[in-house]
Amino acid sequence: MRSRLLWTIAGISATVGILMFFLYTPGAPGTPGPRQAAQEEPRAVTPHQEQTIKQSTVHNDILATDRLNRQDARQHLRAMANNSQLRKPGQIQSYAAKEQRTHPHFVQVKWFQLDSNQATDVNGKLPQLKPQDQELINHHFKKARQKLKRGEAYESPKFTVGGQPYVIVAEPSADRKIGAAALINEAVLQKVSHHQKRNLRLIPYPKEGKFRVESIHADTLRDITVKTGHDNEKASHFYENEIVVSFRNPPSEQELEAISKDIDCGKPRKLGYAYVFRSNRLDYKGLRQYFEKKWQPKYTEPHYIYLTNDLPRQSANSGTGANNSEMVNIPNDILFSEYQWNLPAIETNRGWDLSKGSEDVIIAVIDTGVDLNHTDLDGQFVEGYNVVDPEQQPMDDVGHGTHVAGIIGALVNNGEGVAGISWYNKIMPVKALDASGTGTTYAVAEGIIWATDHGAKVINMSLGNYADSQFLHEAVKYAYDRDVVLIAASGNDNTERPGFPAAYPEVLAVAATDANMNRAEYSNYGDYIDIAAPGTNIASTFPGNQYAALSGTSMASPHAAAMAGLLRSLNPELTNREVMELMTTYTIDLGNRGRDKYYGSGQIDIYEALNAAAGNSQTPVQLWPQNVINSLLEELRRLR
Repeated sequence: MRSRLLWTIAGISATVGILMFFLYTPGAPGTPGPRQAAQEEPRAVTPHQEQTIKQSTVHNDILATDRLNRQDARQHLRAMANNSQLRKPGQIQSYAAKEQRTHPHFVQVKWFQLDSNQATDVNGKLPQLKPQDQELINHHFKKARQKLKRGEAYESPKFTVGGQPYVIVAEPSADRKIGAAALINEAVLQKVSHHQKRNLRLIPYPKEGKFRVESIHADTLRDITVKTGHDNEKASHFYENEIVVSFRNPPSEQELEAISKDIDCGKPRKLGYAYVFRSNRLDYKGLRQYFEKKWQPKYTEPHYIYLTNDLPRQSANSGTGANNSEMVNIPNDILFSEYQWNLPAIETNRGWDLSKGSEDVIIAVIDTGVDLNHTDLDGQFVEGYNVVDPEQQPMDDVGHGTHVAGIIGALVNNGEGVAGISWYNKIMPVKALDASGTGTTYAVAEGIIWATDHGAKVINMSLGNYADSQFLHEAVKYAYDRDVVLIAASGNDNTERPGFPAAYPEVLAVAATDANMNRAEYSNYGDYIDIAAPGTNIASTFPGNQYAALSGTSMASPHAAAMAGLLRSLNPELTNREVMELMTTYTIDLGNRGRDKYYGSGQIDIYEALNAAAGNSQTPVQLWPQNVINSLLEELRRLR
């Protein structure tokens, strides 16, 4: 019976293959598929050039972050100055104090009644000031007042007080009778600088020895020492005194107690059929020898550490990939038009005519957590989970996860900040990476399984490692087999080495492009790349009700995750495999014609994919042979 079924499948597959050859030859007249955009082959860069490019990207991310937060501050001050209810000192102080609670970087607010030369001060958490520091602040407030009297806005240059960067911005009311000014702490610039140097691997990350971390060559598993950021291209990291073990038969409690005594460890952590053991005296080599000799397990492997995958900036207004005069659905979010080149580049605005998302389709973000109190993400979350500390909420102590979440679902048309790609898909925050931006195989795997079991239909993973972990792959398969769309960043080392989980066949691997629709020169590449999405200088939410521009494949991945959420919202009957097929079929073809190792199938096109999912194109005809083949392959996989 089984043999006959296999022969039947083989025969049908051959027939479908012939049909595809005649009916769907690439480039045949009338064949629907990727839109072509002529591109040059990405140029090779030396390690030194790569370092220079990444340093330039960090610099431009900092400049863009500065502009984002200045503009956001000006919007809040403009609203304050034009609020007709604020005319008495008590009203002003109450309102300004509320602003400072939600925006702690507003460390001092001054309210000027310009016709009477009266001023009201509202001080937040001011730094310890030296006389010369106070003199500098007073100088810029004086210049702000002079500008306001002429009915003009004011922005100071950046200056340093107490070792931190500050600016003063001011806005007049429409009738020029009132002016509001604020001293803004721009410590976010230092955070972005440090964050991007780590995520773009400009510095060794994680530092050797800090967490008893061992570094190995991803291919040979031999020890190497990470001395520079570039060394991360070849390195995978793991805890030197831990091991992951999958037994052929589950051990009893008595056997686990015996193991604990043998290797001097506490109670192991268990997830699925695998255990993580931490020894107080043995290193990984000793642990592996012990388990291989005494227990003959199904497999053993290091307990790997996963890092965030967060680079020259073009003008934020250039190369959007869409004619501005033809754009539709322009949201009123204050930073959208000037900074969010990435949304029109992937036809998000046109796509909103077809789908804005659905609360029933949950997108999990496995990352550093999120800022649950950010006003531009208010109401966008469902219950999440903190793998690092299950007793705590999944709050973001890094900024990476908040930025990723904002790309997916920052509030649209709320008159402030940025716009997310999805209006209504709920975000499930799963904190698997700690305050250093790193997490273990166990934590990431647990996050995947928890999100799957709690209703996530899409999972975004802006993280990675170059070592293939069977333990993590089992968790990925668990989610995929339960109809979850899994999407991951490819990595930022400009290498062809496959990174995981992106390279697993069940995961959609995302490379990064810039504002000119060229491959971002930091973006990893290879045959495993499925699609590309904007990743350079992406404006999004950041902790503390702030905004930041970050670059990396970490930023590209959530564009694809949000797109998957829109597709599943429009057509809930689509399986995860069908969603992935739509995403890779309807793209803007970049680079060499057809699929290539730099862009995969091309840059995502939200409108065209949604149009196909809605049945408004030739998709059913085009995808029919591929769907049959995939169904047959799935049947074969189950029969093995």
